[in-house]
Amino acid sequence: MSLIAGSYEKFIWGFKLKSLKPNPDSQSLTLTPLFSYPSHLSSITTVATAGSAAASGGSDDTIHLYDMSSATSLGSLHDHSATVTSLSFFTPPHLSFPLNLVSAAADGSFCIYEADPFVLLKSLKPHRKAINDVSLHPSGKLALTVGKDECLSMINLVRGRRSFYCRLGKEASLVTYDGSGDKFYMAMEDKVMVHEAEDARLLCELENSKRVLCVEPGENGVLYTGGEDRCITAWDTNSGKVAYRIEDAHPARVKGIVVLTSKAGAVADDDPYLVASASSDGVIRLWDVRMAVKEKPNPLAEANTKSRLTCLAGSSLKSFKRPQIGKSDKKRGA
Repeated sequence: MSLIAGSYEKFIWGFKLKSLKPNPDSQSLTLTPLFSYPSHLSSITTVATAGSAAASGGSDDTIHLYDMSSATSLGSLHDHSATVTSLSFFTPPHLSFPLNLVSAAADGSFCIYEADPFVLLKSLKPHRKAINDVSLHPSGKLALTVGKDECLSMINLVRGRRSFYCRLGKEASLVTYDGSGDKFYMAMEDKVMVHEAEDARLLCELENSKRVLCVEPGENGVLYTGGEDRCITAWDTNSGKVAYRIEDAHPARVKGIVVLTSKAGAVADDDPYLVASASSDGVIRLWDVRMAVKEKPNPLAEANTKSRLTCLAGSSLKSFKRPQIGKSDKKRGA
C-alpha cells in the first residue's frame, strides 16, 4: 500500500507501507519514504492515486504525474489556466491501473483524460465559479462536482457534457460517492448531507462540532470525517449517528483521510482495518480503527514531513504498464 501527500511548501511526499516483522500476526508497521521533492512551483492543493499511478494538482495550474512503484515522475499536464482544485482516477474493478483521470479547477473548468497514454479527451465548464471537489461514480460514467457558485453538477463522462445542474443554496466544499454508488455525501461547513444517488433525496444530516475538511467512505455504510476538531469520526450513515471516534487523532487540523481496505490494497480478510490520516502540522498517522470502538488507539505507524500538509491519497502499490504522456501533451510542454 502507498500514500501520497501534498503540502503548501510545493513538496510532494510518497510513502510505502511496510511491516517491520515477518510475523503475519504482528501489527508493527512503518511508512517508508519513496520520494520527496518540490514538484510544483507553488502550493499543492490536491492528490489522487490508483494502483501505482498518482497525480497532484497545484496553484501553479499544473497537474504532475508519478509512478509510485518506481518513484519516478511521468511528466505534467498543462490544460488548466487556474488552480487545480480536485483530481480523481477511474479504475475498473478488474484492472490494477486507471483508465481515466478527471480534474477540476478554480475557473470552473473540468477536464477528462485518457490515462494510457495521458491525453486530453474533453474539456468543459460546468460551473460559473471555482469547482471545490469532484467525485467519480464507481461505474466511471458519471461525476459529481460542487463549486463556489453554490451549485451541484452531474457530468456525463461518456458524452463529455453536463447532464444536471442545481442550486444548493449554500456552498458545498466536498462531495463523494459511497463505494456502491447508491449514495453520495456533501460537506457544508460542519454538516455532511447524505443523499440517495438515484434521485438526490436527502436521507440524513451528520452534524459535526466543527468544520469538516475531509471525508472518506468506508465499508458497510461507514463514512469517515476529519477537520478542525482534530478527530477522526466514523459515522453510520444508515442511522445518522456516530459509530466511533478517535479523539485528538492529531494536535492540528485533519486535512486528509484514506481508508486502506480491499479497494485500496488490503489483501487478506484478517488485515487490520487501516485508516491513514494527515494533519496540517505535517504528520501522517496510520490507525487500526477496530481498536477505536473500545478505547483510543495508538497509531500503528507515523511519519513527520515537517511541512504543512494539504491533502492525502492512497492505494495499492502494484506494478503495471507504465502510462505515458500523449504527444499532444508533450507539445504543450508536459
